[in-house]
Amino acid sequence: MTKRRVVIIGAGPGGLTSALQLAHAGADVTVLESRPQVGGRCSSIYADGFRFDTGPTFYLYPRILKEIFASIGRDIDQDIPMKRLDPQYRVSFGAGGHLDCTHDLAEMDRQIQQLSPPDVGALGRYLDKNRVKLAKFRPILESPFNSMLDLLRPSLLAAASHVQPWKTLGQDLQTYFKDPRLVIAFSFQAKYLGMSPFRCPSLFSILSFLEYEYGVYHPIGGCGQVSERMAQIATEKGCKIRTSEPVERLEFSGKRVTAVHTNQGRYEADAIIINADFAHAMQKLVPDHLRKRWSNAKIEKKRFSCSTFMMYLGIKGRYDNLKHHTIHISKDYDRNLRQIEDEKVLPDDPSIYVQNPCVTDDSLAPDGKSTLYVLVPVPQLSPSTPWDAQQTAQFRALTMKRLADIGLGDLEERIEYEQIVTPANWRDDFSVYRGATFNLAHNLKQMLHLRPHNKFEELDGVYLVGGGTHPGSGLPVIYESTRITCKQLLPDLGLSANFIHEALSV
Repeated sequence: MTKRRVVIIGAGPGGLTSALQLAHAGADVTVLESRPQVGGRCSSIYADGFRFDTGPTFYLYPRILKEIFASIGRDIDQDIPMKRLDPQYRVSFGAGGHLDCTHDLAEMDRQIQQLSPPDVGALGRYLDKNRVKLAKFRPILESPFNSMLDLLRPSLLAAASHVQPWKTLGQDLQTYFKDPRLVIAFSFQAKYLGMSPFRCPSLFSILSFLEYEYGVYHPIGGCGQVSERMAQIATEKGCKIRTSEPVERLEFSGKRVTAVHTNQGRYEADAIIINADFAHAMQKLVPDHLRKRWSNAKIEKKRFSCSTFMMYLGIKGRYDNLKHHTIHISKDYDRNLRQIEDEKVLPDDPSIYVQNPCVTDDSLAPDGKSTLYVLVPVPQLSPSTPWDAQQTAQFRALTMKRLADIGLGDLEERIEYEQIVTPANWRDDFSVYRGATFNLAHNLKQMLHLRPHNKFEELDGVYLVGGGTHPGSGLPVIYESTRITCKQLLPDLGLSANFIHEALSV
């Protein structure tokens, strides 16, 4: 019997994880990746003996990936060793003070006592409440949403009072913490979704909860190493992974995709999975007349996340006093968010994230040297942020000044290697629509059935994984999207999906 053929467009985390599950089920899987290496935004940069993560720099809630590996007969602890970080990160406030965030609640309360004595004990109450919220909402995050009827599931109705969709994340945190710095410390994780916590639904308070309850992990070798290892395992299972082979067009019979064309050949397919950036891929590969709900005009009106300005720095020596992860919050955080999301201008006092991974993993740099990864949230591409050479140079100078403010005053003279990625690079080099690094925004009008469906609703034989479909952005959620997709795709191909972890009863 001829194997059923699945072509996956994009070797990002969603594409690779789908390939593992489909190959295990017996499908003939081909993965087509336009870039020279696997991983997409979760790949590695290798230069002058330094290794950097391109995008994600840590693993949160590894339970999902652990279950996926177990379902295909692998042990993730053996395949991809990870170290739990403690403290998981430092949050420093431009308004004064800092927190070295740890799962040790007594230590957290000791630090909170120094910042805001009335807030001692609030973290414990927050964690208790979100433990229930996650339990209630987890079945929803693990199930497909293909129509409005899915909103009538008992699980969703039972979760509504715990999720409180009428509140923003910021409003929710204000019910626990009086000090605005603490509100930010437990809500800045909305930036993992590319959104302001004061616009992000309160559901996403579970992000901070996951960090404290389950830990923040560093994969040895970096997150890009996870992508490379998954590609190796997929190849062992018979997948064909073809890099430097961009998809040029899809072949249709009516609304059914029957083949994928690249610059190197034609691949017949019984089904395809799109792991490429949703808005970019749809407009490039699918004729507009075949899309009504997701036409070019309607995509243009959707809300998209912010973008990021990136610096990858190989340096002499090491900053041993700098934590593995540091999040520096601007003094006027509200203004910072407003400039990014509303005014769409470059922030004049940016918040900055710095990863200093060699304090944990010295395999990432030559002896006597280390790497720094710098991420600054900035607006998506717009006429006021064209990211020409002059704007890039000016924003680099501002970023370096802010890095000096957090103790890296001698950084410039220690740089041996430097690469900068701007929103224009995200668009041009990574095919990210508007350079919006975190994909479609996660507001209530773009979640659940209102997001592009995992079994894409406008075409036959087309499925989606990644941040542009349900449940949304972020590595654990992207991995979950692959289980939701594969549990629909495999039966459609006449293959069993019984090995895939079943969602809680809904």
